[in-house]
Amino acid sequence: MAGEHHSCFHCGQPVPPGSHYQAVIDAEARPMCCPGCEAVANAIVDAGLEDFYRYRTENAPNPAQLVPEALKTLDLYDRPEVQQRFVSGEPEEREASLILEGITCAACVWLNERHVGSLPGVLEFAINYSTQRARVRWDERQIQLSDILRAISAIGYRAHPYDPHRQAQVQQRERSRALRRLAIAGLGMMQVMMLAVALYAGEDQGMTADMMHFLRWVSLIIATPVIVYAGWPFYSAAWRDLRQRQLGMDVPVALAVGGTYFASAIATVTRSGEVYFESATMFVFFLLLSRYLEMGARQRASAAVENLATLLPALATRLNAQGEEIQVGVAELVPGDRVRIRPGETVPADGEVLGGTSSVDESLLSGESLPRTRQAGDTLIGGAVNVESPLEMRVTRVGQDTVLSGIQRLLDRAQIEKPRIARLAQRGTGYFVLLVLLLATSAGLIWWQIDPARAFWVAVAVLVVSCPCALSLATPVAMTASTGQLTRRGVITTRGHALETLARIDTLVFDKTGTLTEGQLSLARVRPLGALSAQQALALAAALERGSEHPLARAISAAAGSPPAVERLQATPGCGVSGEIDGVTYRVGTLAFVNQLSGADTGMLPAAMPGASPVYLGSADGLLALLELSDRLRDDARATVAGLHKLGIEVRLFSGDDPAAVTRVARQLGIAEARGALLPADKLAGLRELQEQGHTVAMVGDGVNDAPVLSQAHVSIAMASGVELAHNSADMILQSNRLDHLLAAVRQSRATLRIVRQNIGWALGYNLVALPVAAAGFLTPWLAALGMSLSSLLVVLNALRLLRGKTKAATQREAGLSPLPPVADNEGRPG
Repeated sequence: MAGEHHSCFHCGQPVPPGSHYQAVIDAEARPMCCPGCEAVANAIVDAGLEDFYRYRTENAPNPAQLVPEALKTLDLYDRPEVQQRFVSGEPEEREASLILEGITCAACVWLNERHVGSLPGVLEFAINYSTQRARVRWDERQIQLSDILRAISAIGYRAHPYDPHRQAQVQQRERSRALRRLAIAGLGMMQVMMLAVALYAGEDQGMTADMMHFLRWVSLIIATPVIVYAGWPFYSAAWRDLRQRQLGMDVPVALAVGGTYFASAIATVTRSGEVYFESATMFVFFLLLSRYLEMGARQRASAAVENLATLLPALATRLNAQGEEIQVGVAELVPGDRVRIRPGETVPADGEVLGGTSSVDESLLSGESLPRTRQAGDTLIGGAVNVESPLEMRVTRVGQDTVLSGIQRLLDRAQIEKPRIARLAQRGTGYFVLLVLLLATSAGLIWWQIDPARAFWVAVAVLVVSCPCALSLATPVAMTASTGQLTRRGVITTRGHALETLARIDTLVFDKTGTLTEGQLSLARVRPLGALSAQQALALAAALERGSEHPLARAISAAAGSPPAVERLQATPGCGVSGEIDGVTYRVGTLAFVNQLSGADTGMLPAAMPGASPVYLGSADGLLALLELSDRLRDDARATVAGLHKLGIEVRLFSGDDPAAVTRVARQLGIAEARGALLPADKLAGLRELQEQGHTVAMVGDGVNDAPVLSQAHVSIAMASGVELAHNSADMILQSNRLDHLLAAVRQSRATLRIVRQNIGWALGYNLVALPVAAAGFLTPWLAALGMSLSSLLVVLNALRLLRGKTKAATQREAGLSPLPPVADNEGRPG
């Protein structure tokens, strides 16, 4: 068709003979001279800039003018002030989330990842098929973000920085466009089906040849908009794949639909052979219907993650130096600003309470349903809701530095990183399409020898029935649904393999302080052992502990006033801290670590009170004080351990505390094996020992000294109350700080793996059965279309079962255990 025109609609240059490049502009297919003009024209249409063609007075005389000014705004995304909203990292490694438009199947994902990933300077480019969001990391010294966006546009897709409101608009536009095509296909299919019934019945009822020929022409006219307009996404996607020399899932679809339509049209014009307009229109309708339902399922499955992006308000009430209120956009806030948050308003950024006392609802962030009290000095998280009284806050973090943005990045990374089973399915899809094409060709050739009249239709039925749509949907929808469900529970999945690996664990290792215990230690007593008073000893210990994230250190610092200045401060993981105060070297931490300074006799030391965590202070003159701290086990610790045992998971406890204290805690919780007095290296060695024995091990911890062990475990879980280093080393984060949510995560992961296996098994089994049936000539094209669509729909509906989950109360009832009363912690510095 394009060859009938002499000039390119976009640039006015001559169209080469045989060119098939075109773009639909103002509902009409326009000829293009090259793939570059086609890509730019499609980008103009997708951007809603068709007025560029309506109001131009002449064709662009040079390539620089082929693109309207609106498309040149990609360069704006390279400006630092613009990138502040959505880009994080340093120049050598920048990171951003993008929205991709035009993604229709797993092949689109593969094509974009391969094309963009091959660009110099792109460190990583991965797409989440369910949310159609991409995570890109690049070296700004080699490539700019605008170059990446242009590279995506060059292959027929459109990308722009992720914005929750724009994402909603894109999804709405996607739904509207899909619904229009579905309506055209449905109306056309019904009309053609009625005519098909008349044609089939007419042969037996004596209908004249002229009347049958007239009905065929009417069927052709009605089927044409269905095939051309409603089915256009299949052809454009197939052509895009073929241009990149790839075989996507739309290739067999386009061949089947186009082949059926053109064969029927030829039969109509020549008055010979059979027509299957009803099969072609049914195939388009069923495919569009299954993809429309799949689209809704994808958006529903990713709703929990997307909701996080909409938590921040658009406006905030900033206070100036005189205390006057000024309404500003949240994007205008900077660290140091004072903000007033009224009851019912959302916290606009991370900050610290300067004045007021109120309850704050953080349920959407942490999964904890009860509001938490916040007062002067407490931290507020952007996205939380102020419930009771006005609060005044000092902004500490904005934009990509906030906790909410960090959670979103972790979730994006988890959903984009593909587990092993998903990578296998994706790699197999291309080979499967090639196999389908070979089988369809072989079936057609064999039937040509048997019955030439049926050969083409048998080949079409093989193409239709074996489209690997279900195979491509088997994993991503399930993973997205499960990640969203866990997010609602306050369990943040940060790595793509986490769910798959967690489902396989047979051993789980707990840290103690801040993990099985609440980590909210308090100073119970200071016992002087030398010349210093209790108050002096506490001041020295607090000075040394200042800046440490260890729970014991935080408890000591909280109990002291203004500590003196410290020089040469040095932390020894698992042991304690040393430093100089007024020229004297002091140590605080474990007995062995502190006593290295003096080598004093420790045989006559007083015993710590039962259940207390002892921390020693000393210098070269000897031991100076014993600080005793107490903690309590988490209320759901025993129920969680019991629930893990019911799931067949062996639970162990690795701690740096005194072995007798660790054994006592383990006995209270029903843990059979516990090890105490472990340094970080000892914990790491113990974990490796379990792995060498063939165990699949999960580790749960929260401290700096847990980071190496978290990195070594097959799958690692960090408590949200832990330090940032533990979060960075973990595959999952318990944002709710509730151990029963860990139990729910294990159940959810096992259900996810089971659903994925069911989906892949069904997809492969269906094709193994349907292919020979179609090749044997027992399936008509329309029946093959129905089977293929139902197969894809079944996979999506099966994955959506993961959105159903048990509540926290149900989990506790299932374990059948009541919470523990407060007990003391006896853990020392190693924790």
